[in-house]
Amino acid sequence: MKLSLIGAAGQIGTPLSLLCKSSGLFDDIALYDLVHVPGIATDLNHIDTKGKVFGYLPDDEGLKKALDGADIVVVTAGIARKPGMTRDDLFKTNASIIRDIFTQAAHSCPKATFCVVTNPVNSTVPVAAQALRKAGAFDPKRLFGVTTLDVVRASTFASDALGGDDHGTIKVPVIGGHSGATILPLYSQAQPPVNLTSEQLATVIHRVQFGGDEIVKSKQGAGSATTCMAYASFRFIKGIVTAKSGTPVIEEAYVYLPGISGGKDIADEMGVDYFAVKVELGESGAVGAVPVGEISDEEKKLLEIVIRDLKGNIETGELFV
Repeated sequence: MKLSLIGAAGQIGTPLSLLCKSSGLFDDIALYDLVHVPGIATDLNHIDTKGKVFGYLPDDEGLKKALDGADIVVVTAGIARKPGMTRDDLFKTNASIIRDIFTQAAHSCPKATFCVVTNPVNSTVPVAAQALRKAGAFDPKRLFGVTTLDVVRASTFASDALGGDDHGTIKVPVIGGHSGATILPLYSQAQPPVNLTSEQLATVIHRVQFGGDEIVKSKQGAGSATTCMAYASFRFIKGIVTAKSGTPVIEEAYVYLPGISGGKDIADEMGVDYFAVKVELGESGAVGAVPVGEISDEEKKLLEIVIRDLKGNIETGELFV
């Protein structure tokens, strides 16, 4: 199995490349970025796990070589958010990067499973879809916006509020998008149930929605969510690999719902085509979208905001291409 990691010299890509190499899940790992990746590849190849790592630069068709024959493509390329920068600011730069990467991917590895980490995911996934569609290579079952970090944060922050003794044991579905108020953790569906006051719950939900701002501020302009994003991205990648081996996996992801079994009904209910829900992963990609189910009255109010903001984000991405 070949993994292509595009943006591997960045603050997400480098720790993610380490996690992928140390896992022993891949025969080949192709790293691509504008700088440094040959050295990163040499460094990683000293690790005693399965998989040969190759580093490619833009010269001499590096992107094409990195993507050729890939089974899984993970895109972290683009600029990171800085203090005072909105996701709209990010989009202006990152949209063209995503368009160019996926235009090449449509020719080099049209049957790959694609994972978009580059923000703003709400808009960059529609850009990727449009680029693939224009080349006749768009398969909604194999294009994912990685929203796993929202799920990780929803679990972590609830544990923090409860005293921190149960990290990793709380499972919270997260639907919607992958930025600010478009992120909706469904604590009404948490397993095991989360017993928080309404004030605590409001604080936790806000933290999940704006956890990225917390990191940007703490790093004082030196970056945004990187190591936690690398961890979350690897968790999603591992789910894809497990599913490809024949064991179904359920993970949240931001997808084009009308192209996935069961997704059109959710899209019609929500009024948007791109939306993060629980997705069943199989050997061919997303084999089914899991209905949202019953949610609380407060979550219904928040969902109205999610849908309103998502519509604009999606339109921005689609109109770009």
